[in-house]
Amino acid sequence: MIVSVIYQLQPGQKLDIDYYLKTHIPLVQDRWGPLGLKGVQVLNGTGSPAGPAPAILITLLDFESLQAFQNAVETHGAEVMGDVAKFTDTKPSIQFNDRLV
Repeated sequence: MIVSVIYQLQPGQKLDIDYYLKTHIPLVQDRWGPLGLKGVQVLNGTGSPAGPAPAILITLLDFESLQAFQNAVETHGAEVMGDVAKFTDTKPSIQFNDRLV
């Protein structure tokens, strides 16, 4: 099961990519890895056929199952989610996805 975490920024909102990559993602991997997180991909939106990318940052969290994700959030969610304010002032959209191919 893949969890997409999507950051769409409005003008004037902040996103500290350096903090995100060097501090937040290692925190996610450290806390959630033992609880079923199998891998992480971080994608930087650079554009679209119509112009600017609708999302500046998309992170894909590969979990063993939805239950594993829910357990990870129950166990360390407050710490991981509490860290978000340190790198952005926007709220990400979170989506659950099943891999088809």
